[in-house]
Order: sequence, then C-alpha cells, then structure tokens
Amino acid sequence: MTAPDDRWNAVITWLDEPLEGASSGPLAGRTLLVKDLIDTAGIRTTYGSRVYADHVPTRHATVVHRVLDAGATILGKANLAEFAWGVLGANEFYGTVHNPVRPGRTTGGSSSGNAAAIAAGLCDLGIGTDTGCSVRLPAAACELVGLKTRLGSVPIDGVYPLCPSFDTVGPLARSVTDAAALWSVLVGRPVPEPRLEGLVVGILRRAPVLGDGRETEASDTADSWVERLHDLGARVVEADIPGPPADTWPVFLHEAARSHSATFPSRADEYGAAIRTKLEAAQRVDPDAVTEGYRSLLAWRQLVPEVDLFVSPCVAIDWPPEDADELDVRLPLSSFLRWVNLLGWAALAIGNLQLVAPRDETVLAAGLAWERG
Repeated sequence: MTAPDDRWNAVITWLDEPLEGASSGPLAGRTLLVKDLIDTAGIRTTYGSRVYADHVPTRHATVVHRVLDAGATILGKANLAEFAWGVLGANEFYGTVHNPVRPGRTTGGSSSGNAAAIAAGLCDLGIGTDTGCSVRLPAAACELVGLKTRLGSVPIDGVYPLCPSFDTVGPLARSVTDAAALWSVLVGRPVPEPRLEGLVVGILRRAPVLGDGRETEASDTADSWVERLHDLGARVVEADIPGPPADTWPVFLHEAARSHSATFPSRADEYGAAIRTKLEAAQRVDPDAVTEGYRSLLAWRQLVPEVDLFVSPCVAIDWPPEDADELDVRLPLSSFLRWVNLLGWAALAIGNLQLVAPRDETVLAAGLAWERG
C-alpha cells in the first residue's frame, strides 16, 4: 500500500499492507487507525515516545482483536501526545499533528492523529484513549464525534497506562451513528435506540471545581442548544455538579509516576520536555495527599445526578495555536472535560457539544436522537 498524502502528520506508522479483518461483520469495509498507545502484534507501537521508538508488541490489545473480528481494516498507528499526557497535538519526537478543520489551531490531544486523519478523510474510524479529555477534545477541535466511555466498559489491556483510575478507550468518527457502531463492537453490546424525549437535561454553565482551589471556566454556550433539545422532547433545566470533597490531582500524579517507574527517572533524558516536567512533579507528590485524594475520589463517585443528562460545551476558551505552550493551556482547555474522568462517567462530544451521563447508552441514545432529529 502506498501511504496517503498525510500533510497533517496524523500517522506515525502507515502499514505497507493493511491489517485486514474478517470478511464480514458490522465494521466490514470500514478503515480504521489505532492510536499508537494501543498494542498491535508485529506492528511498531511507540506510545508516542522515544523510549519505545523500536517497540514491537507480540500481542494485540483486546480492542484491536474486536475490531478485526468485526471486519475493520487497520491502516496504521495514529500520532499522539507523548505517552498520551498532553492536551495539544504536539509531539517532540514525531512532530505536530495539524488540524484540517482549523488550520494553525491545535487538534487537541492526546488522540490528535486519529481526529486529524478522520477529518482529512484518511480513514473512517479511530480508536483513541481518554484519561482526562483525550478523545473528546480532538473530536471537538476537528468537528467530529468522540465518546469517552464509562470507566471499565471497554477493555484496556494492551494499552499503555497513564492513570488506571481514569484511563478509558473509545471511538472517534464523523457521525454519532458510526461512533455508536464502533462502540458496540468494543463493548459487545447493542447500539441503543435514539432517545431524548422525556429526558431531563441539565445545562452545565460552569465546570465543577475539583478541590484544588482553581476557579473553573464558565460558559453560556449551551443556551444555543436549548431550543433543539426542547424540540426533541427533552425538558431542560439549570444544573450544577458539586465538586469532590478534596483535591484528587495527587491521585493522577501518583498513578502516572507508577506507570512510568520502569523508565523514569532512570531514562528521564529520553523524555520530551513537557512530560518530563510533569513526571518530575509526580515524584514529589505527598503520600498523605494521595491517600486523601483516593478517599475524595471514592466519595465523589457515589454521586447520583439529579438529571438524566448534562449538556455543556467541550471547550469554553478560544482554540489555542498548535504551537502553544501545553503547560499554559492544559487546565483551561480541558476544564469542561476532565471532571468526567474523575467521576468515571460517559461523555459524548459532537463537535463542541458535550453530553454527559453515568452510562454509555444514555449519551449515545441522546446523541443519536440529536443527529437524526
């Protein structure tokens, strides 16, 4: 196979011979890119890093097996932020992913290559990961659909861990219909019937405060979607979400440090500057703060929402340039997204529209109703 014209730098490894799936199945005839954080047997899998630049796994991740069994054709491995820890499409070793929809602006991270490739027409579908925003942010930046699945609903074996308490795998596609079809294959459950009628939908105007003392972003963008939600039979109300009782960020740092303990700090000089700074901070996290963070996280995950579904923007700030300083923009850019990972809920991005609920089926059913009108 001749590699496509990838002027967007969306792919780290194009396969000379595409990996053909079953001859029939729900994804037959669909082309797919796998985020290069996910193991593929016999195919270089770098995790977006120099540390694993020559790494070739011997086994497929379960999600790869499932899409092949469903008939998909895998074209290659998509570019990403190093070790999937970054909100921009920049990678110090494999280059910046360029946005086909917003030239010069970020693709979002970390599943940046998947989103750019789908938006540019290089493939039909993508398998990404979302630990704090990494499927939904690129989907919003590239005007696509991306699903952050409920924690635990999709197998994550064969996926390089960032923070296991938050790591999820999910689909990217051009439509909710396509994303739902890929989700169905990944989880082994049927696509839900479209539904917004009768649901109570809460407008979320401010992202929950996460116990770290930082004021989160606010937006009235959701007002532009209210009339259509009413037309589709939903009852729209004002809503908010109380934050966790204490800061959960130490949990993220603790688990990231543990995920990299075999290579950091022993091979720190092989890491890119941005992630090296983050991992250095992770080495200094207070054990008592970690313990308190886990308690806070477990307590917050008992939250029972007062509405069926939340609606908010994915992003409430202007899209940064692709060469922005990641450490400067990562919190405001992900403010409306990362809280969902802490709760372990599901969230569907349809461009900049975000639908959030505890279950995958709820957000997919609502997204399908929104798409089909």
